[in-house]
Amino acid sequence: MSSSAASFVKPASLAFVAPSPVALPPRPAALVPPRTSYAELARPPRSRRVLLVGIAAAHLLAFWGLSRMQDVKRAISRVTPIVVRVIAPAEPPKPLPPTPVAMPDLKVPAPTLIEPPLIAIAAAPAPAPVVAALPPPPPAAVPVQTAPTPVVQVAPPPAPALKRIPASAVRYLREPRMTVPLMSKRLRESGVVQLRVVVDMNGLPREITLVKSSGFTRLDEQALLDMRSARFVPQTENGQPVEWEVIAPMSYEVDR
Repeated sequence: MSSSAASFVKPASLAFVAPSPVALPPRPAALVPPRTSYAELARPPRSRRVLLVGIAAAHLLAFWGLSRMQDVKRAISRVTPIVVRVIAPAEPPKPLPPTPVAMPDLKVPAPTLIEPPLIAIAAAPAPAPVVAALPPPPPAAVPVQTAPTPVVQVAPPPAPALKRIPASAVRYLREPRMTVPLMSKRLRESGVVQLRVVVDMNGLPREITLVKSSGFTRLDEQALLDMRSARFVPQTENGQPVEWEVIAPMSYEVDR
């Protein structure tokens, strides 16, 4: 070994010597506990599991009982009839009759009659009769007979004679409508109605009268109504329009 290496050698007093391992005696097999896993350590004991299961079953049973009690109450409320009792109001106490009060005995004094005094009335003397003088009666009036006033009857002026025109000479501005009543058609009524027509100066029918009947009232009334619709050509005399009359026949025939 060189000198340099020798200089770094520690002294023997300062050197560390590792102790040698001491072999321990082996433990007996009865004292060594068996090895258990982590799952076995975390698992609860059996008695605790039985207790937890019992508590859960009791809660479930209580919840089921409460739900069934609600259903039973609903069924009872539906089935049980409702009894309503009407309680009559209590009658008010009757008032007691009033206590009779004793009235004092009042004595009415007897009325005292007073006789009226006698008064003497002197009779009046009878009046003297009065005689009145009546005036003399007036002289009687002598009736004077007057001559009766003659009554003069004035006859109305004679109506001017109407100019009569034959039916063949009559000219129409509008001929009368010929309407057969529906009932006359059904009953097959027919005939000729003759009418007296007075025409004014304007050619209008002023007066219409029945001269000869057809034998049926319906046809006669219809003829009077139809003639109102006629318009005539005015007639003149000496250049002046005049009123005139005509006997106009109106024939109502029903086809047989």
